[in-house]
Amino acid sequence: MNIDSIKNGYVIDHLKVGKAMEVYELLNLKNLECQVAIITNAKSNKMKKKDIIKIDKLIDIDLAKLAFIDPDVTINIVKNDKIIEKKKLAQPEKIVNVAKCKNPRCITSIERDLDQIFLLTNKENNTYRCKYCEASLKD
Repeated sequence: MNIDSIKNGYVIDHLKVGKAMEVYELLNLKNLECQVAIITNAKSNKMKKKDIIKIDKLIDIDLAKLAFIDPDVTINIVKNDKIIEKKKLAQPEKIVNVAKCKNPRCITSIERDLDQIFLLTNKENNTYRCKYCEASLKD
């Protein structure tokens, strides 16, 4: 398989297998006017298998959304064919408008313009709870 290298852009590396499409949707990569490569089940010494996304353009990436999906991901920033920076992410303490509260009694289901805010309540389990009703995203 031959996937071109990128001149300027990002390599989102070390995604857990199966997370690439979730990242693609959440970051709205389908609307970009550049090449986006999604590699799934790539061999990895560290993880055995991983997903990778290559974006052939320097764009604004919401790192909180990315870290919410997979906090162990690595972002490689590429300029002039060289990796100039590697970023390790950490779980965000708060996410806004990334997910929707599933509780039908939550105020966010009534007040449509209210931001969907979730707070990290358990780092080990990656558990987020609604700021308003405390419903868990994992339930």
